[in-house]
Order: sequence, then structure tokens, then C-alpha cells
Amino acid sequence: MILFGKKVNVHPYQEFFVMDSSKENRKKEQLVDQYSRTISYLRLSITDRCNLRCLYCMPSSSLVKCADLLSYEELMRIVGIAVDMGMNKLRLTGGEPLVRKGVMDFIGKLAEINGLEEIRLTTNGVLLHEKAKDLYAAGIRNLNISLDSMKRERFQAITGSDLFDQVWQGIQTACDMGFNVKLNIVAMKGINDDEFADFALLAIQRPIQVRFIEFMPIGNKDSWDKTRFIAAEELKEIISTLGTLEPSPGSRLEGPARVYRLTTSDGQTGRIGFISPISHHFCDKCNRLRLTSEGRLRACLLHSHETDLKALLRRGGSDSDIQKAIQQTILNKPKGHTLQDDLAGSSQVNCQGQMSRIGG
Repeated sequence: MILFGKKVNVHPYQEFFVMDSSKENRKKEQLVDQYSRTISYLRLSITDRCNLRCLYCMPSSSLVKCADLLSYEELMRIVGIAVDMGMNKLRLTGGEPLVRKGVMDFIGKLAEINGLEEIRLTTNGVLLHEKAKDLYAAGIRNLNISLDSMKRERFQAITGSDLFDQVWQGIQTACDMGFNVKLNIVAMKGINDDEFADFALLAIQRPIQVRFIEFMPIGNKDSWDKTRFIAAEELKEIISTLGTLEPSPGSRLEGPARVYRLTTSDGQTGRIGFISPISHHFCDKCNRLRLTSEGRLRACLLHSHETDLKALLRRGGSDSDIQKAIQQTILNKPKGHTLQDDLAGSSQVNCQGQMSRIGG
């Protein structure tokens, strides 16, 4: 390969990892997989615990034992190595990340890592009102908040808890404090499809990007029903009854979401996103790895192959060993998933792993 004007011989496993060897640029290494995707984004599930029990997420089986979760020290070590390798964006997920004891101190330490440019948080909003000030002080500016219904009784039916008012207060607090808020709605036919227009109007009324996510078959077969699935194009048709939908400039920077500007007849505007892992997958642009709450590195949400970093850490693996494991995971990252074809031939698809452990 040609590197900075010079021909360099590399090991086959290294040919996708381009690094500027000069000291001042060493941390600008780029991690590129065999399909030319730059891997710059790590999603970190810090716990599988949650204060809700959403019907499509939480398992009926027992939770991971505390001793089997990665410690904050272990998480810090992995993140530090990943950032040294070239990753610069981190998202904290769960379960519900804010339920883990000591999470604010952990976020503060993450913010001190040189080269980590952004830390984002996905939350269900239950603890957001009380934690918002501390999150803002720690440098968090971008929040993804999950909310599948604005009807109190339905919210309770979906989540198993009567906490809608608490979540709504958290959303309002986040908006008032100036967080960049994205509201994530899992679209489910016959469950919340009569609320899609109301959700879209939130993007007009408040500084929120509203994002509709296709219902995915993850976890055991009892948690997913094909008849509940709604494709993104059908969602767009529903939202289009409110006004004009036009592709939003810069939407390529929004990760998996295809973002549109909704303009109503009276000239009001808002931003609507559609995340369509099944009907219009975004695999060719995927730039992420996922570390599960059990310390397993996953290159694709919808592929079950995982690299056990926890085992490597706890048997005394060196930083070089961990780096090689991350590199190999990137090299093994699949070109894409096959869910659309699988669904065409089966009423049930079982993607191994629970969302609460993988990280939503």
C-alpha cells in the first residue's frame, strides 16, 4: 500500500488500518473495515438494568450478575484504547444508563480522555429531570430519549410503569436547558400507530427531532410480532398528511436516520427522522461498534457474532491484545444484515441477544 507517498509492506490484518506515524498525529489514526467504512463510533452499554420493562426490550429471564458487568475501570480502559486507535465518538446506553450507581463520576472521567470528541446519552427519561443539571455540567449536550406513547395508560401498558409524567418532565427540562434532543419512537402497528402524527407535531412545537424506528426482531421470539411491523415508507405517508416532507441538508451526519424537514401549510417547520434497519437498511454507512453490558464487542446489532473483551481483560490481556481484538472485530464486520430476506420467508425471526444487554 502507499502511505504518505511511500510504499509500505503490511500484514494482511493491518491493511485496513491507516495510521499517521508522526507523534503529533498518532491519535488521528483511522479504522477502516474491508468495505471502506470508517469506524469512529463506539456504543457502550454500561448496564442491562432498567427502571422500565418495555415489551420489546427487557427479557423475562434474570439480569446479568453485577460481577459479570464490566467495572467502570474496565470500561475506561477499553474506551481509552479505542480512542487511541481512532474512535472519537461515544454513546452511553443500557438498559437505562442513569440507574447505574456512580454514572456521573464515570461520565466526568470519560470527558477527560484526550481525543474523545463527543459523548452522547440514550435514556428513557425517567431520571432525566433530576440528572439533567449534572449531565450538562459533565459536558453532555446530545440526548436520545425513548418514548413510545404520549397517552398515560398506553405508556404504562408498554413500559410496565406509570411514569409518563416523570418522563415528560424530563423531556421538558432537557429542552429548557438547551440539550440537543432526539425523541425515539418504536413504531408498532396496532399499538401506537394512531399517535404518529401527534409525535411529528412535537417537532413543530418544540426544539426536538422526532425519530421513528422500525420495530426490529431482536431477542426471544415472543418479543416480536411481524404483524406489528410498519415500514418507514408507510410512516412517511402518514407524516406527509401534516405537510411537506423534504430531505434535510446535512442528514448524512445523522447516523442511521434519514432526516426530513416537515413544513406545515402555515409555514411551521420541524425535523423528522426515519430509522429503517429492515426496509431501507443503512449498513453501507455504518460506522459503529457496540460493547454489551457483559463486555462483548459486537460489530453489528443484527448479527450475533461477538468478541469477548471481558474475558480478555480478566485473564490479564495487554493493551496490545485488546487492540488486536478490536481490530479483528472490525475486520469481521459484515457487509450487512439479511433481515429483509429472512422476514420475507418467515413469520418469526430470532436475533440472538437482548436489546437491554446489547444497548438500545
